[in-house]
Amino acid sequence: MEGTLIDNNYSKHIWEGDIPALYAEAHGLPLEEARKRVFTEYAEVGEGQPEWYDVGYWWKRLGLPHYWRDLPRKRKDECRIYPDAPDALSRLGRRYSLIVCSNTIREFLQVQLSCIDYPFSRVFSAPTDFRVVKKAPDFYKRVCDILEIEPEELAHVGDHEEFDYHAPRQLGVRAYHLDRTGALSGEDVVHDLGEFASKLL
Repeated sequence: MEGTLIDNNYSKHIWEGDIPALYAEAHGLPLEEARKRVFTEYAEVGEGQPEWYDVGYWWKRLGLPHYWRDLPRKRKDECRIYPDAPDALSRLGRRYSLIVCSNTIREFLQVQLSCIDYPFSRVFSAPTDFRVVKKAPDFYKRVCDILEIEPEELAHVGDHEEFDYHAPRQLGVRAYHLDRTGALSGEDVVHDLGEFASKLL
């Protein structure tokens, strides 16, 4: 989802703006001091753990006020779809069933999907559905088992080299690394979703 279909603007506002602001309010701190403390807490957990993506976990850990489930909907206007996404989805959808596999929690995904407005066949949230991060082949094995397909029948694209490329490749998934910066090259590197679609069509 993020970094592939939409940019990081939506999550950035929540993780780097809203949560530090609420932490400052809850603990009587200047905003910059609150940001430093919150980012230190984030770093202690790290993106390799499912808790990293779980807003409910952070609400408890940081002692934040109010009810967090209203927050994802309030930031809907911050969703920014990549310009190449709609056309690539339309092209691919004529031939393939399209799914989303994400490290984003389902509460965020529901808002993001409403911004994209595409009828995906299935949506999988690694931390919400399986309490894991999609950094290991096992996540993709679970997805294939649920879909009742072999790994070789699945094509995947994403912007995280380890989670979206190396992990599914180890299982036999036809995976591609999306590098929107244009810095990388290679047979399995694509620079936009249009290029990915052309690989499969």
